[in-house]
Parts: sequence; C-alpha cells; structure tokens
Amino acid sequence: MQPISTTTDIPVGISACVMGEEVRFNGGHSQSRICRDQFTSHFKFQTFCPEVAAGFGIPRPTMRLIGDPNDPTLIFSKTTNETEENLNQRLIDACQPMLQRCRDLDGYILKKDSPSCGMERVKIYQPSGHPHEQRGAGLFARALMAQYPNLPIEEDGRLNDPQLRENFVMRVFAHHHFRKEVVEQPSFHNLLQFHSSYKYLLMAHHQIAYRNLGKMLAVAHNEPLDPLITTYFDQFMAAIEQPASRGAHCNVMQHIMGYLKQSVDSTARQAILTVFEQYRLGEVNLITPMTLLSHYINQNGSDYIRAQRYLEPYPAHLGLRNQV
Repeated sequence: MQPISTTTDIPVGISACVMGEEVRFNGGHSQSRICRDQFTSHFKFQTFCPEVAAGFGIPRPTMRLIGDPNDPTLIFSKTTNETEENLNQRLIDACQPMLQRCRDLDGYILKKDSPSCGMERVKIYQPSGHPHEQRGAGLFARALMAQYPNLPIEEDGRLNDPQLRENFVMRVFAHHHFRKEVVEQPSFHNLLQFHSSYKYLLMAHHQIAYRNLGKMLAVAHNEPLDPLITTYFDQFMAAIEQPASRGAHCNVMQHIMGYLKQSVDSTARQAILTVFEQYRLGEVNLITPMTLLSHYINQNGSDYIRAQRYLEPYPAHLGLRNQV
C-alpha cells in the first residue's frame, strides 16, 4: 500500500472556539471532542477567531447578519446607536493575514451558525427582525470558500455525522498528498503516479470524473504542466466532495476482487462477496469487507493494487470506517 502519513503536521485551520479557546462572544468556548481527541493525532491545528482578530473584544455584544442573503451586512445585534454600524470591512480586513496563510493548509474546520465562521445555514435577518427563509455563510467562511474552492472545509457540528467526518478526513489527506507529491514536486510523472494511486477511490466517489480524468491524462503528456495540474486538481477535489454510497463501494471492491481471481480459490472469493453484500444491505460497516479484502490483497495482490489508497486513504487507527 501507499505509505500513509503518520506525522502530526498536516496543517488544518480551525475556529479557535472549537479548539477550546475562550473567545466566544460570552467569553466561553465550543470545544469539539472529535477535533481534540481524534484529529490531533495527525492534524496540526492553526486556530483563528475572526471576531477577536477584528478587535471586537471578549466578551462582546452578539452579532448578526442582516439584509440581502447573497450579500449580508454584519452588525452588533444590540446597539445603542440610532444607526447600525456595518462591520463587514473591519472583519474582512482582519481576516486577510489568515486567508493568506490558508494557501498552505490542507483543510479547515469552522464553527457552525456563526455570523463570521458558519459554513452554511447561518440566519440572515430582515429589517423587521425576522430571519429570511434563505440562509447563508458567515463572512469569513464565505471569503475562505471563495478564495480556496478546493480546500476541504467542514463545520464542527457536521463532523458528528460519521459519513461526513470520514469524507472530510479522506479529503484532507488527499489534499495533503496532492500538495506534497504534485504541487511541490511538479512533473507529469508525479501527476500520473498520484492519479494511479487514487484511481479506485475516484471510482467510488464519482464514476464520470474517474473516466474523464483518466481520458484527460491519457492524451495530456505534451500539454503545459501548470494548467494541467490546476485543471486536474479542480476536478479531482470536486469529484470526492460527496461521500460514496454503499453501492459504489461494493462496485469498487468487486473490481478490486478481479485482481484475486487467479490467486484466491472460488470458495474464498464467494465468502468475500457475501460480506460485500452484507455491507451493501447495511448489516455491517465498511471496515468489515475492507479488512477482509485488504488481507487477501496484502497476501496475493500485485504491487499496483496494493498501492491503491482506496484501501487505506488515512491511517486505519482513526477508526473512521468503523461507523460508515
């Protein structure tokens, strides 16, 4: 198999309150045990609070977004002034240094519902004081997603969903591998090697992108390298953004089984396929068929199939496939 990073230096941004820093409007925090207890074994977190960076103080009045849901205005919820101060520029200016540092990150975890950090579903209020039906993103989150559309980004609350958590960590490792193996060592050969190692993971998440990216690289050996890398990465990260279905995983595992046809007897192969079907029906989680398949691949598979990162897209001890 491809070596999986065992270091603790994969750089990931995170809302400071989610890491337990007492920077919320009320002087409290919103510490995530998942981030603190599970992710710190591999992620080197860089904490940031846009509202503190903008000098709004701790504690501070609550804040809200008002106006056009597509272009909201940040204000203090309770103000003694007759006019409500537009805080947008002050906050965005304070975020610029962090936005520049994000070019070297492999992921970001945001605080849900925050008018600065919420990734989605943040309330935006009408002049009447009632929220619009349409929700939106916080100002910093909006700027972050616009500037780095390929960066894996998730909210702390959504990480409680096992599928979303597994998918986020997989994308962080994929982003990290691409940055280290292709962006920092650009060559057509390295791009091909990366694609080869992620072939079956791509198939599990998006079969059309899997075929299109393969066709792109098959005829691209004379293309200018920089735009090729950019185009590939855009399409690759978009393809793996949504969690793979049970049916898609079964399809990929059956493809991989083809590499065992000559080395594993029919009785054993039938037993493996039975476990695949149990997974498809929801009777067992992904770790069960993957452990069985990986056992036979390690014993009887070729170097090519053992190098597939689909088999271990992140360190197994994280236990992320135990719940999906």
